[in-house]
Amino acid sequence: MKTPQTLFLAWQDPNSRSWFPIGRLTFDGVKYKFVYTQGVKDAQQTCSFSPLSSFPNLEEVYTSTHLFPVFSNRLMSRSRPDYANFLQWLNISDGEDDPLAVLARSGGKRETDSLTVFPSPEPDSSGQYQLYFFAHGLRYLPESAIERINRLEATEKLWLAHEFQNPYDSQALTLHTENHYIVGYCPRYLRSEVFELLWKDPTSVDLCVERVNLPPTPLQFRLLCRITALCKTDFRPFSSLEYQPLIEEDIATGSVFSPY
Repeated sequence: MKTPQTLFLAWQDPNSRSWFPIGRLTFDGVKYKFVYTQGVKDAQQTCSFSPLSSFPNLEEVYTSTHLFPVFSNRLMSRSRPDYANFLQWLNISDGEDDPLAVLARSGGKRETDSLTVFPSPEPDSSGQYQLYFFAHGLRYLPESAIERINRLEATEKLWLAHEFQNPYDSQALTLHTENHYIVGYCPRYLRSEVFELLWKDPTSVDLCVERVNLPPTPLQFRLLCRITALCKTDFRPFSSLEYQPLIEEDIATGSVFSPY
């Protein structure tokens, strides 16, 4: 498993439930760097987003030799007795549980805030991108759908469908089995990239089951999916304006962050 070197931080407006990519975390092997992205402008204009207390200045580049608390606090402690089970849920092997890898796979979602993280994938030698996510919205599905999810097998193919008549979210993307069971939803913060790929070439996108974690695993970690996309053009995921730094990192005045 290749550890991602770039993670995006997304914020969800508690009223509209809309997601905005507001920040980018990078790691060069020695130093972590956080910078706000252009997406924070939309979050401010439409949902009155305020800077995070950990990063109060929108126009600074924050650096640290330690992972910033806003990210490290989203990691399960390795000393917990259920840590090994947690890695199994994520389908991460022992020895590959780098903090960024765990955050990228788990999403780092906490019930106490409206933040989540996701990785910026890199293409392999054949030009394919792979992105993992846990299916959303399982708590809204009928019991029959949950039973179907529990019978899914690794590598089983899934399909995406635009639920444009959804009264709560006209942009919803559902996940379907071959026999048309809805088994979850694509995370909102991934949809713009998935939509663009589908519009360009639906055949280039492949969705399948990566792992099913049976009860008593919480529903939020029940169904791990994998999207594989072959980009035949110069398309790069998460390269649009909203993912770009709010300021030029090479000319900005950096702030050295101390966790102590």
